[in-house]
Amino acid sequence: MAAEYLVISTSLRGASLSRRVGELLVEEFGKEGGHVDLRDFPLPLCDGESAYGDPNVEKLNAKIAAARVLIVATPIYNYDANAGAKNLLELTGSAWEDKIVGFLCAAGGHNSYMSIMGFANSLMLDFRCLIIPRFVYATSEDFQGDRVPRPDLVKRIKQLATAAKAIRNTP
Repeated sequence: MAAEYLVISTSLRGASLSRRVGELLVEEFGKEGGHVDLRDFPLPLCDGESAYGDPNVEKLNAKIAAARVLIVATPIYNYDANAGAKNLLELTGSAWEDKIVGFLCAAGGHNSYMSIMGFANSLMLDFRCLIIPRFVYATSEDFQGDRVPRPDLVKRIKQLATAAKAIRNTP
């Protein structure tokens, strides 16, 4: 059964904070939520040709197309979503059309909190996605101990889940 709410973790790092917040959001969605970890789907670099036929690209296309809401859990590198997120979008772009999309971002500092906007703009303009205006931006300060989220971060994740559930696609 396809997940109505699909959280896509794009970090390839083992101890990823963006993946951790993604896992917490999947818990909020309960049985309606699903999780894709790009570490489980090694992807070729988009070459504009044969990469589209890769079996993992085909699997991810199907998962993305079947979901109503997509949440991208991504680290922020160099003031942008990581390369894994951008490569995924290049490989599966048409599956994103007319989807509701939200973001969970993890970064090293507070200064790049608006850096996801370039990725969001691409989704809006190229694929007519509806972007959830509430997103989660977390730094290491939002965690205590071994990737345990602080209460304020948990509250923000719950707010994103509520916002994602409240938005409905329009015909």
